Amino acid sequence: MSHDSNSGYGSFAPFLGTYTPRLDDKGRLILPAKFRPQLAGGLVMTRGQERCLFVLPMDEFRRMHDQLRTAPVTSKQARDYLRVFLSGASDELPDKQGRISIPPMLRTYAGLDRDVAVIGTGTRVEIWDLAAWETYLSEQEAGYADTTEEVFPNGPF
Repeated sequence: MSHDSNSGYGSFAPFLGTYTPRLDDKGRLILPAKFRPQLAGGLVMTRGQERCLFVLPMDEFRRMHDQLRTAPVTSKQARDYLRVFLSGASDELPDKQGRISIPPMLRTYAGLDRDVAVIGTGTRVEIWDLAAWETYLSEQEAGYADTTEEVFPNGPF
């Protein structure tokens, strides 16, 4: 099945699912096998919202960066976001086993110790502390059914 350019995913299938690998003693993570093809050519890892990490394929990072660059330099909110987003960014190339190193600063930001949740969110991957993810998910599930109309004004199906 091919994806057209209007799908928002370019030539890659969307990142989907939740995985619960562990960080090794050196702060490395083995990427889920399903995510490796999209990330094999390199990725950018940076701070995400809600104290998680964003993992972006290089082409998605470039797309986001291009969007951020068009924000007016006079906007304090845009400047602040750009500084936080880029100052925490680290470009990585997975090794042959599909491992990436998570820099200490980013591990601290996201509260990553050993048990993590790696989730697919369409155009990016997010890395969460497992307990933080479970708490976030349980809080969000209560309102999930109620938000359908706001997210899909014409109905999702």
